[in-house]
Amino acid sequence: MTKSGNIYKLSAVIIAVLCVLPQKTLAAEPSLPPHLIQSVSGEAVYRGMLALDLLHSPVLEEADAQQAVENVSGCVVRIDMGNAYGSGVIFRLTEDALIIATNRHVLDYWQEDVGVIRFPQGFYAGAQVLGSAKDCDVGFLKVENNELGIETLLTLRHVSVDEEVCQSLSAGEEAFCLGAGETAQEIEYQEAVVAETEKYIDVFGGEMLYLNGFAKEGMSGGGIFDGYGHLIGLLAGGTWRNEVAGVPADQVLSAYRQIVGE
Repeated sequence: MTKSGNIYKLSAVIIAVLCVLPQKTLAAEPSLPPHLIQSVSGEAVYRGMLALDLLHSPVLEEADAQQAVENVSGCVVRIDMGNAYGSGVIFRLTEDALIIATNRHVLDYWQEDVGVIRFPQGFYAGAQVLGSAKDCDVGFLKVENNELGIETLLTLRHVSVDEEVCQSLSAGEEAFCLGAGETAQEIEYQEAVVAETEKYIDVFGGEMLYLNGFAKEGMSGGGIFDGYGHLIGLLAGGTWRNEVAGVPADQVLSAYRQIVGE
């Protein structure tokens, strides 16, 4: 190969290299990085959890009463009414208010100027009566969301009610009752066993969930739960002979729909 040929090849290589060298461009104006994650308000999170039904108490896949008690104990509240007190359960969390289910006979003692809802987490709030059912011992109280604040609401859960569970409930199933204790933040726990799912009891004027168990004064309006954590009834009364009566949860749900309109 001639010298001139080598020079030609070298020139071609240099030209090729020059062609792939980065070209100098004008510097772009500096810009802020894209907003990949935007801040979300607590209210938006709360509404999103409501829409996705993420604010109910956990339900277990296998019955475990001890774990179920831990899961639902935060749903039970004390209803203080001056010289008397009863119990209730957080039945629903809504966009505007927290709804508490209790007994109609508990609300007979309610006075808005002295009545207070005490939560087991340590806080309390005022409430208003939404209404009571005519055909069963159920009534509802409403706590406005602004009474508690979004941050507090996000820590709360409402009870889980499954109509299929209510319909398939049978005698012999283990259950437990939770209600307000003697002190402000105390939760009373009592074991129970389902005896009859529909027993007519004169004093309540209707079909009741009837269990073998024990209940103390002040537990009226509290929850009766199965071992999975479903609400199966609203505690209405008991005797010293280890008898407990409750309003079946499907009746509570029906009353809620009639009164609240959901």
